[in-house]
This record gives sequence, structure tokens and C-alpha cells, in this order.
Amino acid sequence: MSINLFDLTGKTALITGGVHGLGMAMAKGLGHAGAKIVVNDHSSQEAVDNAIAEYKSEGIEAYGFLFDVTDETAVIAAINKIEAEVGPIDILINNAGIIKRTPIIEMEVADFEAVIKVDLTGPFIVSKNVAKGMIERGGGKIINMCSMMSELGRDSVSAYASAKGGLKMLTKNMATEWAKFNIQTNGIGPGYFATSQTAPIRVNGHPFNEFIMGRTPAGRWGNPEDLQGAAIFLSSKASDFVNGHVVYVDGGILATIGKPSNE
Repeated sequence: MSINLFDLTGKTALITGGVHGLGMAMAKGLGHAGAKIVVNDHSSQEAVDNAIAEYKSEGIEAYGFLFDVTDETAVIAAINKIEAEVGPIDILINNAGIIKRTPIIEMEVADFEAVIKVDLTGPFIVSKNVAKGMIERGGGKIINMCSMMSELGRDSVSAYASAKGGLKMLTKNMATEWAKFNIQTNGIGPGYFATSQTAPIRVNGHPFNEFIMGRTPAGRWGNPEDLQGAAIFLSSKASDFVNGHVVYVDGGILATIGKPSNE
């Protein structure tokens, strides 16, 4: 019985931006738990094709679509196409996102707005239109990818922190409005993970690597696979009475103020 609570057989999951990195890691977790996987990219058919080939090499049933999460007309068309060709979307992970690292005083308004559009408005657009079908069918699961920056500030990421803080509250509001339709809306907040993007700074002696290793009680960077358990839990029957929360998969960063540099 307890194992069946996490079984996703027969479910269809849409993971936006799930063509690489943490999105792909979560999608693989859902796929190995039995779900059919649908991923998208906004501009590169090659990226979509390569991702689908990788999923299929692991025995995962996967489909790819090209659309921009900030274009509501394109999103609606893609959802209709996905549900006609693959099946009704039971699980949505809003993973697509961007970041621009610029001090506030130097940041152009257009750059600030671009981050908000992808990281906050995008999840609003996709969730709104996927939720319509979930309501008609009697339920579903929505997971918004939040961040350490949903809770903490950091130099040069004001737009990203604003978007992720907003996404945390949007998650709570989605839960408030949609729980009565048996839709569970929650978030996942990753800590600092070992990805191809962080590889250049994950070396002994690099100041940021030393900072993360010291700041994280677990004493290591997260592995992308560390997100799979939270993603499967929040996508499965096991979380049917969990609503409006953000699960921080961070090795304990948010649990502590850190330790003195002389320890």
C-alpha cells in the first residue's frame, strides 16, 4: 500500500524546461516512477530532440514540444496538442526559468521585467491553462520551482529573487483557490546543486565553493537526483492532503545561520 502511494503509472507529467539540468533530473524521476513525460523548450528543436532521445534511452516514454511559456496563445495551443496526442496533463512542474546577475542600481528595467516574465508570469500562464483541464477532470498536481531566493536575498539577483519570492506566494494562492477542486499546488526550493553550470566554481579553493560547503550543514553540493524524491512525492497520491507548501531540498541551508569561519 505505501509503495503504491508513489506510483505514477498512467499519469502524464509536463515539465517545462525539462530538456536539461534539474528539470531533466526531476522528469527522469517521474518517468522511472511510471509517468509519461512531456518536456518543452522555447527555441531549440535540437535541444528537445536530444532530451527525448536521452529519456527514451532510459526506457522512459517521453514527448517534446516547442513553445514559449510567456506566450499564452502558444501555451494554450501546446496544451491542446499535448492532451490530444499524449493525454490529459495530470502533473505540471513549472521549471522553466532564467536569471540575470546585475546589481540593482545598474539593472535595466527591461532586464528586470524579462526575468519576472519567465520566472513568475510563465508559471501563472501555464498553471492557469493546465488547471482548467484538471478542474474538469477532478484533480491534479502542480509543482512550482521556487528557490533559496524565495526566502533569502543575494547580491546581484534582485529580479530573480523578486520572481521566486512572488512564485512562493503564487503557489499559496493557487492552493487557496484550487484545493477545493482536488488540485494540490506546492513548490520545491532547490539549494545549490552540482550541474554543468556550476562545474567551474565547484573546485577546491574557489571562494564560492568553500562558502557553499561551509554554509550547507550536509557539507556538500546537491546532486540533481536529490530532487527526485520531493518531485515524486508532490506528484503522487502520497501528497493528496499537502497544499501550499515549499519543500526546500537544500541540505539544511535554511535551517541554520551558518557557522563561524574559525570552526
